[in-house]
Amino acid sequence: MQTLIADLKKYKVVPVIAVDKAQDIIPLGQQLCDNGLPVAEITFRSDAAEEAIRLLREAQPDMLIGAGTVLNEAQVVAAKNAGASFIVSPGLNPNTVKACQKHGIPIVPGINNPSSVELALELGLTAVKFFPAEASGGLNMLKSLLAPYPQIQVMPTGGINQNNIESYLKLPGVLACGGSWMVDKKLVNNGEWDKIGELTRQVVEQLAQ
Repeated sequence: MQTLIADLKKYKVVPVIAVDKAQDIIPLGQQLCDNGLPVAEITFRSDAAEEAIRLLREAQPDMLIGAGTVLNEAQVVAAKNAGASFIVSPGLNPNTVKACQKHGIPIVPGINNPSSVELALELGLTAVKFFPAEASGGLNMLKSLLAPYPQIQVMPTGGINQNNIESYLKLPGVLACGGSWMVDKKLVNNGEWDKIGELTRQVVEQLAQ
């Protein structure tokens, strides 16, 4: 888990990807890697997710690949077997957390209130996802939520874009942000790989300043 936290802090932003066609992940992943962001969260919001993870792991063996929107043990096992290095979930389901611990894969579950933070701590977790970030109150809510829990590190996701990401990353306790604007589903479906590369390069350069 500490290696994952260090990697997330290094990359600062995790592209959150949904693909309808698994093979689309190959040119998409190439653009991410070529433009300085060798990390991806592939969400189980489509039937293509498991195969997309497998294809990306084969094409980019050194890439940091997570599986998102994971809701149960079966998906945990499928994601791990396909080559995912970590799991992300929209909420905090103790059964899913325990499944990840059982199968030896780190999980970053979703929280947006003190009760879920305390449940995460009770389950032995120190990294969580603040989701949906903007809809849950954004920066002000996150500041208030983090104040009593200095041991927790957070990955805000949901409504994050190039205009607000730096404000989130400045908050103590924020290790990275999840974002989808550089891998927008319309761009993916239209095969606009160069545009994805351009947007990726822009955010990498923005966060390097």
